[in-house]
Amino acid sequence: GNIYWTDHGFNLIEVARLNGSFRYVIVSQGLDQPRSIAVHPEKGYLFWTEWGQTPCIGKAHLDGSEKVVLVSLGIVWPNGISIDYEENKLYWCDARTDKIERIDLESGGNREIVLSGSNVDMFSVAVFGAYIYWSDR
Repeated sequence: GNIYWTDHGFNLIEVARLNGSFRYVIVSQGLDQPRSIAVHPEKGYLFWTEWGQTPCIGKAHLDGSEKVVLVSLGIVWPNGISIDYEENKLYWCDARTDKIERIDLESGGNREIVLSGSNVDMFSVAVFGAYIYWSDR
């Protein structure tokens, strides 16, 4: 198995084996403060959020190829990100807009607001079965 992580100080996404061996950078170009990451091993996708000058949600293959932006409008501080493997949806929470939203994994389409609060400052989100879990500060 592999572990993936973001380094927003160096604007990198890296991967290594679970024991720390075979560490290498898979995305190093065009990132601006990557924050959270989610991996879909079966489909071979990697998703991440960015907080930089143009906040966004990105997608690439697990080797970093075919990098695309799925969402770039209407987000400010996208924090947590989570995959619903059964419904093929990608969820994220935004600490500034106080929302949890979702899109289709493949196309990035069918954007929906799942939860909207006020002064919630959402930090992370997880999806399991029919439930959505989130934390705030």
